[in-house]
Amino acid sequence: MENEMKLNKYIDHTILKPGASVEDVKKICDEAKEYDFASVCVNPSNIAFVAEQLKDTDVNPCVVVGFPLGATLPEVKAFEAESAIALGAKEVDMVVNIGAIKSGDWDLVKRDMAAVVKAAKDKALVKVIIETCLLTDDEKIQACKTAKAVGADFVKTSTGFSTGGAVKSDIELMRRVVGKEMGVKASGGVRSFEDAMTMIAAGATRLGTSSGVSIVSGEKGNGGY
Repeated sequence: MENEMKLNKYIDHTILKPGASVEDVKKICDEAKEYDFASVCVNPSNIAFVAEQLKDTDVNPCVVVGFPLGATLPEVKAFEAESAIALGAKEVDMVVNIGAIKSGDWDLVKRDMAAVVKAAKDKALVKVIIETCLLTDDEKIQACKTAKAVGADFVKTSTGFSTGGAVKSDIELMRRVVGKEMGVKASGGVRSFEDAMTMIAAGATRLGTSSGVSIVSGEKGNGGY
């Protein structure tokens, strides 16, 4: 691997299960600090706690918005993003309105993404989750183009809660569409060092996973998110 970025800094150490306790979240934060991961990604109710845990480190507090269905209103996602940023979020992973994509309502898709980008402007990175497992290649391409047009920082494959996760071909497609200017995040099913290297070789610059420790230790984890 090239020296400009170590493997640990590709990893968004993630805990999004609905039953996650404060103790579970603290364990993820402790691991992220020990291994100096890129971020800890959590649900909004945990973001203030995570921000406090990660204070004075270079591990970013990351929050999901409109998660996991993406079916809330753009204004609601914007408010959710603003509220989480006020509580310390430095990165926002928002789920796009997938139903709008499937309906061909690209005006709504654009407003949806743009609302969160505007709410986070100059305050937090925005990653747009397009849920690749539910889209055709044409829909993936248009979703990536739209995310780029509204000024998002990343496109991201998956929530980890739908019918599939990250696959190499989707990462390659997304990278081709967005070029070098944007980040591409592979999420869902990235469990091992080999999985991680496959996604990075395909063009991923972030990895969303609950198996971060296993990945950097060269072991196989037991789950995605």
